[in-house]
Amino acid sequence: MLEALQWPAMVVTILSTWLVGSSHKGKRAVGFWLFLASNALWIAWGLHASAYALVVMQVALALFNVRGAFKNESAGKSAGN
Repeated sequence: MLEALQWPAMVVTILSTWLVGSSHKGKRAVGFWLFLASNALWIAWGLHASAYALVVMQVALALFNVRGAFKNESAGKSAGN
């Protein structure tokens, strides 16, 4: 079952990338949350597959995604959105 987790993780990652590139703040916010979900999926799969470098990378990317979500939120406040 966990072996198949890489496929939904890939789909969520691609969808989140598309949304984060949006010019609409709300879509970007959804994209960052989806990125965090994809990080969790990749971590679960990486632990199952003993792909520890992938797990470490996903933890780092999750931190970047949290930073991006906060920057997206603060950008909207400063722009008056």
